[in-house]
Amino acid sequence: MAAEEFEPLSLADFEERARAVLPVPVFDYVAGGAGSEGTLAANRAALDAVTVYPRVLPGGPADPRIELFGGTLAMPVAVAPMAYQRLLHPDGELAMAEATARAGVPMILSTLSSCPMEEVAKAADQLWFQLYWLRDRELVDDLIGRAEAIGCRALVVTVDLPMQGRRLRDVRNAFHLPPDVIAANLQPGDEPSAAGSGAHRLQPSRSAVAAHTTELISPLLTWADLAWLRNRTRLPLVIKGILDPADARQAVELGADGLVVSNHGGRQLDAAPAGVQALPAVVEEVAGRCPVLLDGGISSGTDVLRALALGATAVLVGRPMLWALAAGGPAGAGRALELLAAELTDTLTLAGCRTAAAAGQLRTVRRSQP
Repeated sequence: MAAEEFEPLSLADFEERARAVLPVPVFDYVAGGAGSEGTLAANRAALDAVTVYPRVLPGGPADPRIELFGGTLAMPVAVAPMAYQRLLHPDGELAMAEATARAGVPMILSTLSSCPMEEVAKAADQLWFQLYWLRDRELVDDLIGRAEAIGCRALVVTVDLPMQGRRLRDVRNAFHLPPDVIAANLQPGDEPSAAGSGAHRLQPSRSAVAAHTTELISPLLTWADLAWLRNRTRLPLVIKGILDPADARQAVELGADGLVVSNHGGRQLDAAPAGVQALPAVVEEVAGRCPVLLDGGISSGTDVLRALALGATAVLVGRPMLWALAAGGPAGAGRALELLAAELTDTLTLAGCRTAAAAGQLRTVRRSQP
């Protein structure tokens, strides 16, 4: 990333740079949401509607560090699990791991990583593993064992993808994975053809990647399976994809060590609420029994402050990190995290918070949305 050619001042700057360097189908694959993309747009609009009342005279600058799942995070941020990062840069997840290690924040590695978890672990500092519930239970068990063996700090199980949402940009672009981008954590024979097969291949509203995902991931995940998972692993168990307080209560009772309030970046149910709209009720239901993280639309230090003020312990940042990876590889991803850390430190200080946790005491008001 040559500074004289591209010097980003905010995370938003990376998106236009990525648009200029990526093929349209790849850009749309990352940018797009499900259906009419109403929930995708709602994530941004709902964050913008949150007003935070700053306090004054705190007596010093902010320290954004937190402790979470046995690690010290330089700020209350983790990089969200995102599949097939070699679509954005040849080094893919290895580059992202390098950036997160330098920044002192966790990387959540997707089951559908395009680099093997064992290689990513060598570059990462704090690595969490995201698990999809695959049709093959033995393969699920194997992935958990591998995640434990490489020192992952947490297991993040995604529960909002019984099938992939209808992502029309991918259908219009006839998007498919190139031959050199694969689900590297799966052994040959475990991974279906990226072209799909059978009935899935014939559905005009499905892309090849959606067909692939449908073949791979089981729609039959239940609370009983999560109970098995809780007993199977010694790792902190984080449930990602919670929006309803009733599900939050059941997850905590099952023994979850953390929850992620998420609508999958607007890529699943297009009628789902924005994550930040669902957050306060989930936080109230959990009542401090485990950390609650927010995913969806986070693109600045101000957004992180909004989430913390509404009760989140930390946030996941997703698409902006992929834009940064496309724009500049590990240096670009590292620069994005540097900017986010600087923005958050400034924002916490301006809000009168000595610590990230103190933001949870700030008063918030939600402006009416058009």
